[in-house]
Amino acid sequence: MTETTHVQSTPPVDGARTRSPEYRVAVDSLRGLRQDLIHDAFAYRPLPRRSTDGRIVRQLPGRLREYATWTPHALIAMAALFTLTLTSADTDGEVLLVAPLTVLPVLLTMIRPVGAFWASMAFTPLAALLGSNGEWPWSPGSFACHLTVLTVVAIRTRPRAAGWMWALTALYALLADTGIGPTHLYSTNSGPMLVFSAMILLCVTVWHVRRHAEQEVTAQQTVTAHERSRRTLLEERTTIARELHDVVAHHMSVVAIQAEAAPYRVENPPPELEKAFATIRENAVAALTELRRVLGVVRAEDYEAPDAPQPTLADLEGLLANVREAGLGVEKVATGAVRELPQGVELSAYRIVQEALSNTLRHAPGASARVEIGYVLGGLGLRIVNGPPPNPGLIKPSPGAGHGITGMRERVTMLNGEMTAGRTDDGGYEVTVFLPVSLPDEDDA
Repeated sequence: MTETTHVQSTPPVDGARTRSPEYRVAVDSLRGLRQDLIHDAFAYRPLPRRSTDGRIVRQLPGRLREYATWTPHALIAMAALFTLTLTSADTDGEVLLVAPLTVLPVLLTMIRPVGAFWASMAFTPLAALLGSNGEWPWSPGSFACHLTVLTVVAIRTRPRAAGWMWALTALYALLADTGIGPTHLYSTNSGPMLVFSAMILLCVTVWHVRRHAEQEVTAQQTVTAHERSRRTLLEERTTIARELHDVVAHHMSVVAIQAEAAPYRVENPPPELEKAFATIRENAVAALTELRRVLGVVRAEDYEAPDAPQPTLADLEGLLANVREAGLGVEKVATGAVRELPQGVELSAYRIVQEALSNTLRHAPGASARVEIGYVLGGLGLRIVNGPPPNPGLIKPSPGAGHGITGMRERVTMLNGEMTAGRTDDGGYEVTVFLPVSLPDEDDA
């Protein structure tokens, strides 16, 4: 006994009916034609002036630079004049009638580019019938007019529009050569038109593609530079956090030790005092634990904590000695009453001087430098200046990581200070920094 299985299938509705790939390609193509050459074909799109940032335009004097911005308009006007000349030479007595048919589409490309293409297509058979003495379907004036229009419109639109314009031009040439025109009276020039227009449009398309690629590369480089700058900034902040860890940890450790020892220095301290000191110690230890935990997050895997204490301005002489051994003649000048500053200020000042001298060694080999330290009433002033290298053409500067100025600015910003850096008049470089330090009576207040 054989069982028969009936499978009932639901016929697809019209909206869900699948289309063939050829049908979809045709629909997409017609949609592209409508978007590029039909929709808002006569929209007002004035030709923009040339930018003054060009390599050649930038070198022109002020008045000539202003005139150079109108170069695209002048070129189109010259093309229209050339078209008028060809039309006059080819036409016997209908110049006033035929000339507008070949000149207006060229001029129209400056304000309505897509409309200029349709005007050229519409005026071409009229100009050939009214004024040509032997060429079909393009008279000499229309030939130059249409090539100019195709070139300008292709430059001002997307590459896909160039393909559609050439296809419509080829379609018109095919129809004109196979029956809609008096081909028996004229010699056809459809072949030269299609060949020249294809070459021109191909060059314009390649230009478009290359320009788009350059814009993409420029945008990518901008994003990369921005990301590199952010990464550099984060690296410098991480480095500063590591260095300041020892300074802050030292102070927190002192607070915890003093709070633990304070009750034993007072005879019969009240319970409230002992409880207060115990709370201070617990908070100091907790803060120190959190500080170490946060530092562990930003610390690199290969980072090793320094064995020695962080340097201060008292260690500056050793730094200058090492720099002199490296070949940099450096002079130190200190003004004002030398006093002990907060460790964070001392460390930042030392690192700023160190980085500035390192930059001098890298970028101005053989130059001399001068380090000025000013102890003033409201803070600490630093000035590190170097002269130009003695033989800039013989000794090549050594490239650095590019973090020097960024790191110095981060340290100064962290301390609410001010910093300027730039080249001097003699070709050297100068870094000026002011780090504010509050007075003792201000802290007490």
